[in-house]
Amino acid sequence: MAEKKPQRLLITIAAATAILAVAALLIFIGGNDDKEMLVLTDGNTGEEYVSFEAYEGMEFGVSFIHSVNKSEVYEVYEIIDGDIVLMSCLYSAFGAGVATEIEDGQTLEYTEDGKMLISNINRVIPNLSYIVGTVSDHVLRIEGEEISLRELCGRNSVVRFSISK
Repeated sequence: MAEKKPQRLLITIAAATAILAVAALLIFIGGNDDKEMLVLTDGNTGEEYVSFEAYEGMEFGVSFIHSVNKSEVYEVYEIIDGDIVLMSCLYSAFGAGVATEIEDGQTLEYTEDGKMLISNINRVIPNLSYIVGTVSDHVLRIEGEEISLRELCGRNSVVRFSISK
């Protein structure tokens, strides 16, 4: 019986070492809380709909049919220094709620299909929110995917975009 005590002790030490190694690995893998995330939440309740790992220079866009002039709008944003920055806006028709003139540094081009593209907007949007359409959808384009905000969040939902760690 005297032989079994050292053997049990070695097994116990080996098991404890393995548990500590796994715990350290889990902390290393899952403990990187300083990653920035692009988070979409319900603007009224704060409930999280979805999040994406965000990185410097990451672009995403939202397309929708403008509620007043009934034409398609596509807004493109970029993550710069932890902020959501409006970079460009593509639209088809003038009307209330769309740009009628450009500011210093911005450019206006007409695309081959006659749409208007304003670039170099470079405006930080600290409280980016959309109200998801009841008649037409809002579509998030991110990382090569198109995500229906109507399906994700529901019609008439206030969807807030933010960067968090």
